[in-house]
Amino acid sequence: MRRFLIDGMIIDEDSNAIRSFLSRAYEQDVRPHCLCREPPIPMYIARVDGNYIVKRMPLSGRAHDPSCPSYEPPYELSGLGLLVGGAIRIGANGRASLKLDFPITKRGSRKTPSEPIEPAEAPIRNEAKKLSLRAVLHYLWEAGELTEWRSSWAGKRGWGRVRASLLGAAAQMTVQGKEFSALLFVPEVFHPGDREGIATRRAAALAAAQVSGTGPRTLMIAIAEVKEFKPGRDCYRAALRHHPFPLIIGEAAWKRLNARFKPELELWRSSEDDHLILIATFGISACGVATVEELAVMVVNENWIPFENAHERLLLKRLASLRRKSIKGLRFNLARDRPIVSVTLPDQRPAPVAMFIVPARAEESYERNVAEMTGARPEITPWVWRVADGEMPRLP
Repeated sequence: MRRFLIDGMIIDEDSNAIRSFLSRAYEQDVRPHCLCREPPIPMYIARVDGNYIVKRMPLSGRAHDPSCPSYEPPYELSGLGLLVGGAIRIGANGRASLKLDFPITKRGSRKTPSEPIEPAEAPIRNEAKKLSLRAVLHYLWEAGELTEWRSSWAGKRGWGRVRASLLGAAAQMTVQGKEFSALLFVPEVFHPGDREGIATRRAAALAAAQVSGTGPRTLMIAIAEVKEFKPGRDCYRAALRHHPFPLIIGEAAWKRLNARFKPELELWRSSEDDHLILIATFGISACGVATVEELAVMVVNENWIPFENAHERLLLKRLASLRRKSIKGLRFNLARDRPIVSVTLPDQRPAPVAMFIVPARAEESYERNVAEMTGARPEITPWVWRVADGEMPRLP
């Protein structure tokens, strides 16, 4: 159980009075502080489905005590480690400033690119200096605490909660001096009884992406679940859940998507239980058509936890039924041939456990990198599944 310092008062997380304290602090923009360490660690309040939830500030998770629910594993064990201090910088106010590897403005009309399509395993440019589109999606997922799971949360995480977590995380970030939340569009859950209200709020949220006069156009970033892709006239249409009109994907962008994200698309098509999450920069033309400039995808399971192969899917399924907390590691800008911790079990005693999956055809350098990563963090116990050796080892 966490204890918070809120406006000079110490409040237990399960106190009957905490809702009124959080509501008042949220309206007055007062930061709560977690008392798991001394000095107390600043946090922020997010509003989710009418409830107020205390969440950790960007990149502050490892500052919490390992027994604290707000703890997260060292970011050196995932692709986040290369980005901290460069592509992601934390200001004096605790907010994260992001450097992007893709434009959020568009100048004039763009012709079909003539550069060759990148292979699926191509490394992402500027691995440590700027965030790719996929890395932005991963960072929002992690900052929104959507990489975490325990069995008691079953049935309590739907798109409404996912959306609120993403918007709450974005509110703690800036991009090129702008509030990231002002650039981010995440469709809200559709309710027939609130059809007009949703349409009004959607129009207001998308206003920044509308063409207005001449000069550079501002692009927005959309995050949504893909319902299906449909071929069109010299393009493809991405039909999104909870959203009435499709995003138009040009032929070149469609080819890049299939080249770079072939594994994700293959995994999504292989199971009806999984979701495909799309992130895209887009603008809306004068006639009201929303067109994608750049896009990336990520596959998540029924609990909205990301995974990148069938072995991770199986591991997450085994862990989902356990009462212990698990935290999924993400790749960010790292190429697929670089190891990351697949899952961390922070509640494990006597020490947290870092779970690695070594692919069947991994080179010797992969094993060496895993050994170096675990050797650098002696306070964490490694668990390794070498796929070439057969079935998954017994869970800790």
